[in-house]
Amino acid sequence: MAPISMLAPQEPARLDIEILSDLYGDMGPSAAEEAVCRAMEELALRLAEAERAFRGDDWLELGNGLRRVTAIARQIGMVGLVRVARDCRACLEAGDSVALAATLARLLRTGEKSLLALWDRPGLLP
Repeated sequence: MAPISMLAPQEPARLDIEILSDLYGDMGPSAAEEAVCRAMEELALRLAEAERAFRGDDWLELGNGLRRVTAIARQIGMVGLVRVARDCRACLEAGDSVALAATLARLLRTGEKSLLALWDRPGLLP
């Protein structure tokens, strides 16, 4: 019997720093920081809700949650997360539950990495 390989998928967070810079330029540092923090908190909640909806076979709520994740991520420059959320919606719309499970797992990993990239990197934000 051949040995079993364990895969550890890894990909970097993809952030559009220009979107964040524009946000800080438009709102000012204090208001922008508050808005980004609120968006990050909301995004974490929406990702958890999407996972619960998937586990509960609530496809309507999952689709709604994926749209909310996309909107929030777009506002704060999480372009990688936007792309993966769209991929999840495509799997959901196609009715491909196996692809949806894999893509949703990727969404959760990407979401975590994106949130950590904003939170843990001093100097990333203007």
